[in-house]
Amino acid sequence: MSVPVQPHDAASLENTLVERYRAMAHAFEPRAVDRVLHALDVVLAAAALIVLAPVMALAAVAVRLTGRPVLYRGARVGKGGEIFTMYKFRTLRSDAETRLGAHLGAQLTELTASEVTRVGRALRAYKLDELPQLVNVLRGDMSFVGPRPIRPWMFAQLCEDIPQYWQRLVVRPGLTGFAQLRLTREMLWAQKLAHDFEYIADRSVYLYAHVLGQTAWLVVRGHWTG
Repeated sequence: MSVPVQPHDAASLENTLVERYRAMAHAFEPRAVDRVLHALDVVLAAAALIVLAPVMALAAVAVRLTGRPVLYRGARVGKGGEIFTMYKFRTLRSDAETRLGAHLGAQLTELTASEVTRVGRALRAYKLDELPQLVNVLRGDMSFVGPRPIRPWMFAQLCEDIPQYWQRLVVRPGLTGFAQLRLTREMLWAQKLAHDFEYIADRSVYLYAHVLGQTAWLVVRGHWTG
């Protein structure tokens, strides 16, 4: 798959994504369960932020000792094509994203590994670098369960290569999901999309709780690739 240079005009890309989604959104009616799942997101995120505040403070101090910034901020495509800023603790060397460029798949995995700091490696081992995304969940940018958030330029390219990719915009992107639990970064995007569609089609409170439980178990065992 050819990958274009990342566009500089993020606002223009966001407008394009939102407009194109709205043009086909009539095919995807909202469900009553979506309100329940969002309420669960807010309650669980608020509780987790309170309980994990000391851990997050320690992680922030550790990252700060490796340099600045403490947080990684990246543009991601959210529900309905809206672009939001996703937060993570920085685990890579400064300006690593500019060096990684538009790489994908196995090449991206290999190059990223060479950019990880010692503190970053420790945070990644138990997914502590993901904790700031609880703020995204609380704000409604993300859900605990759903397709992983994708960079805008990458999302636009994937929609050209896989027309059905637009259907991911029906739900909020998630911290975890079927694709994250079942597959690896080296799997084809179409394969990951099939698992995302399975959750989107069958989403329910039971499935939401089931995915969260599986994720927690894998994180504790250190087997979750995310």
